[in-house]
Amino acid sequence: MEEKISVIVPVHNGAAYLEECIHSILAQGYEALEVLIIDDGSTDDTAQICGRLCEENDCLRVIGLPDLGVSAARNRGLELAQGFYVMFVDADDRLRPGVIKSLHRLLVQTDSDMAGCCFAAWGTSEEWEKLRSGKEMPEKLTGAYAGKTYDSGSYLKENILRGNTRCWSKLYRRELIGQVRFREGLTIGEDMLFLVELLPRLKQAVETAYPGYGYYRNPGGAMQRSFTPAYMDQIYCWEMARELIVKRDASLAAQADAQIMVAIMLTVGKIALLSGRERGQAKAYLGVCHRKVKGIVKEKACYPYLPAGYEIKVKMFAWMPRVYALLYGCRRFFRN
Repeated sequence: MEEKISVIVPVHNGAAYLEECIHSILAQGYEALEVLIIDDGSTDDTAQICGRLCEENDCLRVIGLPDLGVSAARNRGLELAQGFYVMFVDADDRLRPGVIKSLHRLLVQTDSDMAGCCFAAWGTSEEWEKLRSGKEMPEKLTGAYAGKTYDSGSYLKENILRGNTRCWSKLYRRELIGQVRFREGLTIGEDMLFLVELLPRLKQAVETAYPGYGYYRNPGGAMQRSFTPAYMDQIYCWEMARELIVKRDASLAAQADAQIMVAIMLTVGKIALLSGRERGQAKAYLGVCHRKVKGIVKEKACYPYLPAGYEIKVKMFAWMPRVYALLYGCRRFFRN
């Protein structure tokens, strides 16, 4: 008998894409499945779609929240999940055929606590159909898709500190998560922090390069919108993660500092793309970013861990923050 898997799907005003997301989960071919849709204060037709889906599928449950944010929605799902395993799927994304069964098989075969796969981005129905109809995840993962196992320390160094910071596209043993929860009130970087907080409980993880998760390039998604104060969350999350990482392994301080630098520069880039008036209104946030960079920039140990070109960006912003923001905005304007 298959062990139950709980798939947690937080949604806020997702009427345009939720149904296709749920269909992609239900089509996985894994029988012992429960899907928890956490409707986080939607004001569109999401509730009606959820009601219809539940009438058609016994394994679906819908839980309503009063717009508390994605972290609170995922936490509510964790409280109610009955599965031996847990998976998170964002409501605008989709799963390629067979990925749940294959991740489950991979997790069991390697006796791991967590199994993850890569993702493929799509933006149109045509792109998704091409992705969906491509080769399914093979029964036996060999060659380029063979799973690689990691202990807790190597997972931190080779995955989290190298960009694999997503909570979705992974299948977790429920006992690994235990009472660990997402930090509520945070909207960018909260999934990375969740993974870091799982590390003390993680004995082994396995990852495959197979792109089994379809990530939607949502133009209204958090990372695509113009700057808002919420963008600062990615900096704060990495600062909190750094404390946990250094406490665990002080030799990783430089790598963690590099991730903070990247988060700062991504935020500065968002501010730089604002209009002159809006940039003036965000002056205080630009100042916070500048002070944080100035506090790290002298620590040259982090430079080798920055992506290509970032060392120059960081130094220029540290020396001339307003000039950097102006030049960055102009460059992007003329490029577009």
